[in-house]
Amino acid sequence: MYDKSFPNKRFKHTILFLKKHISSSEKILDLGVENPFSKIMVEHGYSVKNTKGEDLDEDLSNLRNSDAKVVTAFEIFEHLLSPYTVLKNIKADKLVASIPLKLWFSPAYRSKTDKWDRHYHEFEDWQFDWLLEKTGWKIIDHQKWTNPTKKIGIRPILRWFTPRYYIVYAERVKN
Repeated sequence: MYDKSFPNKRFKHTILFLKKHISSSEKILDLGVENPFSKIMVEHGYSVKNTKGEDLDEDLSNLRNSDAKVVTAFEIFEHLLSPYTVLKNIKADKLVASIPLKLWFSPAYRSKTDKWDRHYHEFEDWQFDWLLEKTGWKIIDHQKWTNPTKKIGIRPILRWFTPRYYIVYAERVKN
């Protein structure tokens, strides 16, 4: 999954944010197949069940059939054509989600070899906030961080101070 670089900084920020808001006694449905970060959550005492790789734009059965109290979605929503539908169909009352932010100096990510590894959306923070609000979520906390590289050039310099990742903790608004 991570052929050239392992996202240590992103994973460190993500687990600290998760631990700040979610008790390890709460069951988690993690959107996406089992991955290195879902294994990190388990290592930190969380009970995690992943979706099975189904196309979440088409198949919401795992969302609808889950009894998890928390849904996590780390770098998932940018891959979906309709994150609105997924967010509306989450039954859990708590959500921890992160997205890569749109970078004005870089085009949207698109793998040339893996059709699932493409970004249909690259959000600005306000766009993701609005999406959450429209789908019945209230953001309780959020955080951003950068993702510098050790390359030379204008874009690598910009990555030292331009936030790349945005994470939120949100709770379902009761109607």
